Formats: sequence, structure tokens, C-alpha cells
Amino acid sequence: MNVTLISTYDLGHQPFGLASLAAWLGDEGAGVTCNDTAVSPLAEDAVRASELICIHLAMHTATRLALELLPRIRALNGSAHICFFGLYGPPNADILGDFAPCSIIGGEFEADITSLYRRLADADNRKIEAVMVSMDKLAHRTPDRSGLPGLDQYASLKIGPETRIVGYTEASRGCKHLCRHCPVVPIYGGRFRTVPVDVVLADIRSQVAKGAQHISFGDPDFFNGPGHAERVIDAFHAEFPEITFDATIKIEHLLSQQHRLAWLRDSGCLFVTTAVEATDDHILEILDKGHSRADFILAADLAREAGLVLSPTFVPFTPWTSLTGYRDLLQLVLELGLTEQVAPIQLVIRLLVPAGSLLLDHPDLHWASFAPEKLSHPWHNPDPAVDTLQRTLAAEVESAEAQGLSRAEIFARLWRLTHEALGDAAAPINLDASGPEIPQMSEPWYCCAEPTELQRARL
Repeated sequence: MNVTLISTYDLGHQPFGLASLAAWLGDEGAGVTCNDTAVSPLAEDAVRASELICIHLAMHTATRLALELLPRIRALNGSAHICFFGLYGPPNADILGDFAPCSIIGGEFEADITSLYRRLADADNRKIEAVMVSMDKLAHRTPDRSGLPGLDQYASLKIGPETRIVGYTEASRGCKHLCRHCPVVPIYGGRFRTVPVDVVLADIRSQVAKGAQHISFGDPDFFNGPGHAERVIDAFHAEFPEITFDATIKIEHLLSQQHRLAWLRDSGCLFVTTAVEATDDHILEILDKGHSRADFILAADLAREAGLVLSPTFVPFTPWTSLTGYRDLLQLVLELGLTEQVAPIQLVIRLLVPAGSLLLDHPDLHWASFAPEKLSHPWHNPDPAVDTLQRTLAAEVESAEAQGLSRAEIFARLWRLTHEALGDAAAPINLDASGPEIPQMSEPWYCCAEPTELQRARL
């Protein structure tokens, strides 16, 4: 039976979800086509010939793009069973159900989709459960990346004039924490699952053989299981001492595991992404981030002392953001010397409240009804000037990046426009970029951002 696996966007990485599922279905004898529409046109012939089409909904951006693509898929093949899988599947079951016949699978998806494949192939046993979320521990298999575009088609790592080909893998899934705005939480509910070290190493090994010079670990938090992370990195560094990597680690784990920061550096870690989200303690409390403004400052200091580049991410625009609060965020980024380490997109993100978000259960918060076209509950800041500033800055970032401006130049523009919104003259700032080259991904987009016009144009 033919199967087409589709990803619409995976943060500029070769999609792990497709590669992992391809290995499982390939072992069943399925005729698998992997189609990443972020870099390739829709595989229309494969779609027409498939009895099962699996679409990975790993994040907000990918889901929005998939919803724009689905009418074309159904026009090409109206009878194929569509399986939506990933974090954004189960919370959006009502919308996705319009594309029946379909099923929706979240959590540890590979075994359930393999079971679905078997039932579809069995004419006498085609009973399909509509929505499933599994936390069963899997016997993980090495992802099969043979049907995907080469790594050189995806985002690269830039260090000054040097460019490195980037691979991607996952050493764990889910997260132990319950941050109220996070899309991982409604599916995993504070649980996480590790991937065996030998499977992670086999996946890295296959990508290095295909040219990878740097590996991004996509775990929601690499230090959810610090002992497991240490075993993975020790094995990785022993086999590939010349290959660098990056990982995502919570602020509170950077503090509790600070004794491991120098080890990360010595093992080849070029930078650590950390979800700061806000610098206002009240907003951090609402989001239940588990850290404070002071914790962020301390983590930045510890990373600097350890020789690690810290790459903070933010959700700077929320219903509780004020103009002065936003200026304060920029001021702190400036004071901590992080202007080159923060991707400009991170300074214009607007909070998304998806279906199933824990924010919806907060007793002191009230949200508008769900907007299917936006896949979120809309909101407006009490001060319209804040929403206006966000729109202005987001357009400025998209335009400036298209012009190839540096992070320092873009930050200076945001600094000026923010002060203008406040009716103040922008204080002069020193953005000396003469220090060490900061490693940067060529596509530092964000999983909870709205799709860009360029992304839509690729469909």
C-alpha cells in the first residue's frame, strides 16, 4: 500500500517526524514517499497514488500551512485516508475532521500510525479510531532519511564567513514542565520520553555521512533528563569530536545544572537556546515559566562565564505587555550584551493561545472564542498602541531581514521605533559587534509564529 508523508514546515530542519515514521512504515513494506513542501513542491503523483496520507502538524506554523494545502490534497485524492499527527493534531480535531476520512494521532505516534496502516491494508478490519494520544514507550528505530531532500536544502549554521551543514535529531520528547502557553503540555501533560542512546547515535551517524557538520537537538528541554543528555553527548562527542551541536535548555535547568555548562562547551556545544519568554515577573508568573527576571540575568552571566553562547527566545507581546515593559525588555537585552544572540523574530512574537492551552483554564484570564482561521483564541492588548507597535515591528523585521541587515542594525531600528511609540527620543546605544563571531542559524524562525508570505508562496 502506498503512503505519502507530508511536512509543511519544521523550523528549517529536515523533518525528523517524517524520517522516523518512514522507518516504521518501510519495515511494514509500505511504498513510502516523503514530501517536505517547505523545500519541494507538493508530490501530486504520489498523493494521487496513496491510500494513506500522513501530515505532520508539529507546530502552529506547520498546521496553518497544512490547512491551506489540504483542499489541494483532497482535490487530488478524495478517498485517501488522511492521518494528522503531531502536537497540533488532537487539539484541532474539530477542524481537521472536515477532511474525512481521517484520523488524528498525538504523542508517541509511530506505533499507532503503523497499526493504522495495517488496519487500512486489511479489508476485513478497517475500524479506525478517530483521535488517539499515546504515551506508550516505543521501541525506537533509526529514522530513514533516504527519501528526504539533502541536508544542504535546509537551514545552515553561520559563524562569520563560515557556513556549516546542519543535521537534526531528538534525544527525548515531551517535557516535565507545565508552562501554560506551551503546545507540548496539552499532549504530554508533564511527561517526557527518552530515545535510546544507540538510536540517537545511529541517526547522527547517518546524517554525518551525508554531510552534517553540526547537529541541532530538537528536544523541548535537553536537560529534562540530564543524565540521559550526558550519556548522549559523551557518546556523540567520542565518535564525532569535530562535530558541533546546539540544544534547548530551560532557564531553571541552566541554574540547577550549572556544573554541566563547561562540559557542554567542551563537548562541542556552540549555543544553547532558552525560552525566556518575558522579563516581567508578573507575566512570567502567568505563564508559569518557573523562573524570574533575576534568574534569566544569572543564567546569562553563568553562560558567559562558561564560554557558552546563550540564544534567548521571547514571547514579548502578550495581553499584559505595556509599551514601557517592552522597552524594558529591549533595554535588558542590550545591558546583557545579547543583541547579537537574539534572533530579531524573537523580539516581535505575539502570544498564541491555541486550542487546549492551559492559559484557557487560568481563573483570572478571559479569552475570546476560538478563531479557526487563526488556530487560536484572539486577544487585544488593553492599550491599542501595544498591538500597533507589534505590527509595526513585525513588518520591520521581515523587511529588514529580506534586505540582509545585521542583527545589530535591526535591533537599532526596533529600539528607535519603540521609543517613537512612547513619544521619547531614542537614547544612543552602542552595538559594537567586534567581539567573537556569534553562531546563527540561517533560518531562526519560531514554532509559534504566523506563517510568512514566503512560506505560503512555497506551497
